Amino acid sequence: MRLATWNVNSIRTRLDRVLDWLRRADVDVLAMQETKCADDQFPALPFFELGYEVAHCGFNQWNGVAIASRVGLDDIEVGFDGQPSWSSKPRGDRKRGEAGRSGSPPAAEAAAAAEARALAATCGGIRVWSLYVPNGRALGDPHYTYKLNWLAALRVTAEGWLRDDPSAQIALVGDWNIAPTDDDVWSVDYYRGCTHVSEAERKAFNAIVDAQFADVVRPFTPGPGVYTYWDYTQLAFPKGRGMRIDFILASPALAARVTGAQIVRDERKGKAPSDHAPVLVDLRED
Repeated sequence: MRLATWNVNSIRTRLDRVLDWLRRADVDVLAMQETKCADDQFPALPFFELGYEVAHCGFNQWNGVAIASRVGLDDIEVGFDGQPSWSSKPRGDRKRGEAGRSGSPPAAEAAAAAEARALAATCGGIRVWSLYVPNGRALGDPHYTYKLNWLAALRVTAEGWLRDDPSAQIALVGDWNIAPTDDDVWSVDYYRGCTHVSEAERKAFNAIVDAQFADVVRPFTPGPGVYTYWDYTQLAFPKGRGMRIDFILASPALAARVTGAQIVRDERKGKAPSDHAPVLVDLRED
C-alpha cells in the first residue's frame, strides 16, 4: 500500500498535475491540504474516474483538507476532539519568503470543523488524518498561540487514541508548518526569530513524536538540504532555499509496516507547481 500527503495549494489549479501524478505514482491514498475550495467546488468526478473515493472539508478559498482513497473510505470525521478554532470566520495562512463523500457537511458540522484543518477516514484499515496545522504568522501574534494550542490539543487526543488501542494503525499526515530541526531549513540565520523554527513549535512537534507517532519518512530521506516546501519568490527552488515542513507521523503498529519513503521533489518542477512536494510511504501487507 502506498500512502501520500501533498499540500496542493489549490486543487482546482493543480488538478491535472495531481491526477497525472496519481496515475504515475500508483498511490492508494492521498491526503491533501490547502485545497482552497468549498465542498461543492471540489472536483470529485475526475478522482472517481480514476477509481478514488473522496472526502473533503472546505469552506471557501482558504485552507481545506481532503482524502482520496482507492482502498476504502470509511468513518469520515471532520476535526479531532478538543480541536480549537481561531474564529467564526476562517482566514487563510501565509508562509514566509463528518463530511460526506465529496459532499457538503451540514452547517452545524461545518462550524465544528474548525477552519477545515483536520479530516480523517479509515482507508484499508489505516486511520488517516489529513492535517493542515495553523501557520502562526509571527512570534507573539495571537495566531502563534493558537497554533501551539492546536498542536497541544492534537497531542492529547492522539495519546488517547493509542491509550484506548495500542495496536491502532494511525497516520497523522500533512503540512505541519514546523521545521523540527536546523537541518530542515536552508538557513538557520534567515529564519531566526520567525515562526516554523521556534523552540516552542519544535517542542510541540516533538511532543507528538514522544506520544509514539514516529516520523517514518526521515529514516529514508536523511541529511540536511532535504526539503518539502520552497517559496515561489526569489528563485527559492532552483537555489535550494527550502524547508522541510510536510510529514507522515505513524503510530507504532503502522510504523512497523513502513518499507520505504520518498519526498517527490520533481513535482515542484515544471509548469504551475504547488510550492510543496508530495511525501509518501510504502507499507507492507498487515
